[in-house]
Amino acid sequence: MAMKIALGADHLGVALKDEIAALLRERKVEFQDFGVASGEVADYPDMAEKVARSISDGQFDRGILVCGTGIGMAIAANKVPGIRAAVVHDPYSAERSRKSNDAQILTMGACVIGTQVARQLVSIWLECQFQGGESARKVAKIGLIEARHAPEPSAGDLIKP
Repeated sequence: MAMKIALGADHLGVALKDEIAALLRERKVEFQDFGVASGEVADYPDMAEKVARSISDGQFDRGILVCGTGIGMAIAANKVPGIRAAVVHDPYSAERSRKSNDAQILTMGACVIGTQVARQLVSIWLECQFQGGESARKVAKIGLIEARHAPEPSAGDLIKP
């Protein structure tokens, strides 16, 4: 089964996002560009939520988000239940984000890294798989933390229109 990637950026990350899209095309990786286009302005939380929801809903396997630093995208994406987004700016963190943390979303900062480094990091991240083992126990604990802090459903949440 081919991997499907959700791709997105705010206005600061659009040029780097477009370079990543070119890399994905070269590697024949299926992806959807959630935006933004050059010249458009977008707030990173909006883009992060779109991409993270597309993964949590099962439409896509992984996502790549680009803003100025990658930090805001990761914070916002990690608010979507079940999502693990990691800021990556070096090869080791790209590898470990997948192998140890099973991160479904890679975030990067266009003001922090250049095109060649970004291409290298995306390539590493795409090739790495979750290693399981001791890491599986730790990732499961992340899910438990999330569950403990999930809001209790209210009566209104239980009624479907």
